[in-house]
Amino acid sequence: MNVARLLTLYERVADAPDAIARLRRFILDLAVHGKLVPQDPTEEPASELLKQIAGEKARLVRGGGIGPDRKHDVVASSRMSSDLRTGWHLANLEQVLLELQTGPFGSSLHQNDYQIGGTPVINPASIQNERIVPIDKMAVGPKTLERLSTFKLRAGDVVMARRGEMGRCAVVSRQEQGWLCGTGSLILRPSRFMDPRFLVLLIGSPFAREYLGGTAVGTTMQNLNQGILRKFVFGLPPSAEQRRIVAKVDELMALCDRLEAARAEREARRDRMIAASLGRLSVPDPETFENDAHFALGALPAFTTRPDQIKQLRQTILNLAVRGKLVPQDLDDEPASSLLKRIAAERNRLAKIGELRSGYLQSVGASGRLWTELPAGWELIRVGQVLLELQTGPFGSSLHQSDYQVGGTPVINPASIQNERIVAIDKMAVGPETLARLSSFRLRAGDIVMARRGEMGRCAMVSDQEQGWLCGTGSLILRPSRLMDPRFLVLLIGSPFAREYLGGTAVGTTMQNLNQSILLNLAMGLPPLAEQHRIVAKVDQLIALCDGLELSLAAGDDSRRRLLDALLAEALAPDDDLVPEEPEGPAAYERIPVQEEAA
Repeated sequence: MNVARLLTLYERVADAPDAIARLRRFILDLAVHGKLVPQDPTEEPASELLKQIAGEKARLVRGGGIGPDRKHDVVASSRMSSDLRTGWHLANLEQVLLELQTGPFGSSLHQNDYQIGGTPVINPASIQNERIVPIDKMAVGPKTLERLSTFKLRAGDVVMARRGEMGRCAVVSRQEQGWLCGTGSLILRPSRFMDPRFLVLLIGSPFAREYLGGTAVGTTMQNLNQGILRKFVFGLPPSAEQRRIVAKVDELMALCDRLEAARAEREARRDRMIAASLGRLSVPDPETFENDAHFALGALPAFTTRPDQIKQLRQTILNLAVRGKLVPQDLDDEPASSLLKRIAAERNRLAKIGELRSGYLQSVGASGRLWTELPAGWELIRVGQVLLELQTGPFGSSLHQSDYQVGGTPVINPASIQNERIVAIDKMAVGPETLARLSSFRLRAGDIVMARRGEMGRCAMVSDQEQGWLCGTGSLILRPSRLMDPRFLVLLIGSPFAREYLGGTAVGTTMQNLNQSILLNLAMGLPPLAEQHRIVAKVDQLIALCDGLELSLAAGDDSRRRLLDALLAEALAPDDDLVPEEPEGPAAYERIPVQEEAA
């Protein structure tokens, strides 16, 4: 077993998303399996401790202080019995508790019994990180406290949540003596020969949480009963070893606290650096923008450690793109005003022959906050002015679950639109008969298919490969003018500005649901066609950089996770020297079979 080397190499895995949480679980796992501190063969074994506890309980039963035990056989689980340490003994929780009591029924403690400033009531929400944290509004007055006096806590009790996340518990200190156990909690009163702090780390360990979570009852919320808890089998250490384990856990958890604080500060610095860099791009200074952009795109990879940071970068890129801040303007380009006239002429021609609904053409009123200043050559319009057609997918009554089949023509519902790409889903497809019946909803190359339910702004351009696929009930078909670059429209709709507008004005109760008029009225800045092409090309280049960052981040996380797995596996392996005083030398690094982290 090599815990010291795990701590020595921990810096290499510290940025893994769950590294500190896993380290905490690992420490508790070691503790309850007797692998955290060395055994002392001169100590009185746990078998004698159980006899002392049994004698204490027998005296209390004879004196009427407690009721008799409910007999539960100790069934040796393979995980515990095959790995029991020297001096340890298998026991169930019934054997080490003097009393196990469920908090008062809800009918005994009503909402109107609570008052601010009274004696705290300890419900599950009050048990946080193995500590009891009183909540102001969860307290009762003297009369209620007296009526429920049998549920008052004593110093040395363990109070435990019996609802929600299993395993939450804390030792009652002298400060909390006399507080009240709430309806959602349990009182565990251990023998005076048992260290209550060991009981807390035992119940909070992964081993116990797995047992309690797997056997707890309840439908909408896990709910633990006494019978489940009493039967819990664990390895019981000698009394002196319990105290050493508790001390070592306290020491290592304090180390985890320091690691967590250091990581939080490191992440805060990174966030400030990224926010400052992206902020300079979002409100660009024309004189320094090129240098700011070069610096941000060059430096951000070194500071990017989380997916949400890459998402910020993507949004900044799109924001700059649709505001005309990503590529320089060219005064020789045909201005958007001329492009708009040609699109209007195309639309009028199609309207005359009955292929376009004239109501799409709309004027733009007062500009919003984004469009207070347009780049040279741009025009302020609404989306409806550049569309030839906007069509909602078939009604649900036209496309039933029974119409779907595997291996048919794909149907593009919102789930099929991922990262500005169309992804066919096997079970979302239809056969030739359904396709013919719904032929008016077939997609054409150059169309934009857009989700109208759920997260707003998801859309993708239909390629030649996807031509002929079917628009689903939860999607819209946008058919832009052939004089418009449809890829620019995809960028616009997916930009933070458009998502904010669409999300804020979308309708629906349980789910956002976008109607046509909302989308048609989305104001946008229309660039010259040549600039649209340049913007799209630049965005493709920068999004590829983001994709690379994401792959690198995922590879780094995977490498760190595998390294942590290797270190934890090695640390759990039996060894003559349980906890080395000094970490091993550089040769130890070579024995961990893990590839180097991605850059």
